[in-house]
Amino acid sequence: MRRGPIVASLLIGAFVAILAQTLLNVAMPKMMDDLGISANTIQWLSTGYLLVNGVLIPVSAYLIDRFTTRQLFITAISLFTAGTILCMFAQSFEVVLTGRLIQAAGAGILMPLMSVIFLTIFPIQERGKAMGMMGLAMIFAPAVGPTLSGWVVEHYDWRVLFYIILPISLFALIFGIISMRNVTKTSLPKLDTLGIIFSTLGFGGLLYGFSDAGNDGWSSPRVVTSLIVGAISLILFFIREWTVEKPILEFRVFKYNMYSLTTVINMIITMSMYSGMILLPIYLQKIRGFSPLDAGLLLLPGAILMGIMSPITGIIFDKIGARWLSVTGLIITVITTYEFSKLTIDTTYTHMILMYTLRMFGMSMLMMPIQTAGMNQLPQRLNAHGSAMSQTLRNVAGALGTAFLVTIMSTTAASRIKDLLISGKIAETDKAGILNATQEGTIYGINHAFVIATWMTVAALVLAFFIRKVKTHAETIASAQPEKKTATNG
Repeated sequence: MRRGPIVASLLIGAFVAILAQTLLNVAMPKMMDDLGISANTIQWLSTGYLLVNGVLIPVSAYLIDRFTTRQLFITAISLFTAGTILCMFAQSFEVVLTGRLIQAAGAGILMPLMSVIFLTIFPIQERGKAMGMMGLAMIFAPAVGPTLSGWVVEHYDWRVLFYIILPISLFALIFGIISMRNVTKTSLPKLDTLGIIFSTLGFGGLLYGFSDAGNDGWSSPRVVTSLIVGAISLILFFIREWTVEKPILEFRVFKYNMYSLTTVINMIITMSMYSGMILLPIYLQKIRGFSPLDAGLLLLPGAILMGIMSPITGIIFDKIGARWLSVTGLIITVITTYEFSKLTIDTTYTHMILMYTLRMFGMSMLMMPIQTAGMNQLPQRLNAHGSAMSQTLRNVAGALGTAFLVTIMSTTAASRIKDLLISGKIAETDKAGILNATQEGTIYGINHAFVIATWMTVAALVLAFFIRKVKTHAETIASAQPEKKTATNG
């Protein structure tokens, strides 16, 4: 079996799926004006995408067991393409949202499928290099997204973004039909319907609550209700998956200590990474008055470097393992994240590009090597479940990180502005003074959020010292057999 065409199909599909996820962020203000909707409504284009992903990923392990690799890949890319076409011709928000949700359904199947195929076709000693290639698509797309989006929105209609995505999506579909081969074994697993209901309400409720908290605040009845329903449903889902014979999401993967450790570290890193991607554009556009294109360009060199480094760190991982790679990467990430907690109204654009690029260099040593180190401990039969669990939790961490850090920024900023006004230094009629106070308060809030992100990264650094190389797959499978028997009997 030739691995090259299979890998190429997956990388093109992953690239376009992740590109679509990040492409609209810079375009949203323009879309709000064009479609006549509020910020609270437009954010559903991102939140809805996350929600559908969060709901579909737990089901992906069942789908990978039930259907062939080829069937799933073609279905995923076809759904994504259909959603893109719908968005291209949309004249109302409802149609754009429907198209985005169909796109997300395709991406929600594709991303876990890609992880499982890579783990299946590459032997353990080549996995670092393989996961590095996968990281290339996952990192390069967010790099291109904001810059491309900023340029298109400044010069053209926002629908042009979907015209750019469609040819890549169609190429991925045609190339996949020609080159994709069946690499996973299929069976006839029983679908745990109750588990799907609990997981949909659980992950969906939490993701919605965390996403909406950034707009409505943590005390909003809608946010509180979503979080309570999500938390209760997740507890029921957890109990259900431990007791049912054929779970849709296998919580027994957490019996493997290195998998559990690396999953926690990756969740923390994801939350911290979002702080830079979300907070810096706010600072650049709202405080410094830079254009969307300039804001996107600031993120570009770091993301390109991360893309270049991803395969290199994969090769290094195959030679030395994940511990020292991740410790080095996290030390760089801690220092550069702390640097962003010292922003002022005069911080130079050059300094920010340098710090952000260095931060991404540190991040390039983390995500894929750490995830691969954990996945290597799992027996082959748990690959799909391990991948689904890891990506589900990272999705939740991404939404939580975004909402948590943006909420910290806004509440700290509001408190600081209030203190400046109460101190009497600024009169309520002094418009210039109020503007300065707002700017100072917002910068203070952003800096405070970066301090929190720094401490989160420090926690990940401490945990990284406990990463170790695990036994090879064959030994793991052998040692896992008694557990499998016990689980079935239980």
